[in-house]
Amino acid sequence: MTTISNILYWISTGLLVPVIVLLIYFFIRALILIGTFFNQYLQQKKTASALYPRIESLTAETVSEFGNSLPAGGGSLFSDYARRIVEASGNEARTDLLLSDFEIASDRNISTSQVLTKMGPILGLMGTLIPMGPALVGLAQGDIASMAYNMQVAFATTVVGLTVSAIGFLTQQARERWAVKNLTMLEFIANISCPEKSSER
Repeated sequence: MTTISNILYWISTGLLVPVIVLLIYFFIRALILIGTFFNQYLQQKKTASALYPRIESLTAETVSEFGNSLPAGGGSLFSDYARRIVEASGNEARTDLLLSDFEIASDRNISTSQVLTKMGPILGLMGTLIPMGPALVGLAQGDIASMAYNMQVAFATTVVGLTVSAIGFLTQQARERWAVKNLTMLEFIANISCPEKSSER
């Protein structure tokens, strides 16, 4: 039994360095995500103020003009798919494919936030528990310096992990709301562009 316990102790202790490296990596990803998210926020705000009112007032007669006014390239993901849906006017299968592609692209955009939300607490908890073993050993041997160092590592990994998770969670919530709103608007454009699609529903 002692041998098995020692093996588990060595394995868990050996995981400390990879856990810390991964935490640092995800923390850097979280900082990059903040910048990307801010850029998306400005883009979404611009879309909401410039395109949403026009979309809500669309009719079958004005939808082609609306599609022609959208940029052919370099625009946002939403405006790109809106233009392509208008171009596919009357082709129900093509329109459904574009809507599905937009959902997949939106999910891919959210995936980074989802990974940070889940991996932050996991790595933070691992980084907390792993140093507790050496800390307890140091306490039993009267090595206060070793115990203090390991406790410092445990607390630091917890804070970093929770910070990563918080950034991921907040950005995930906002991105999911944007994706739902944009998908609703695209479905509206699709129904206007394909009257028969709207009547079937």
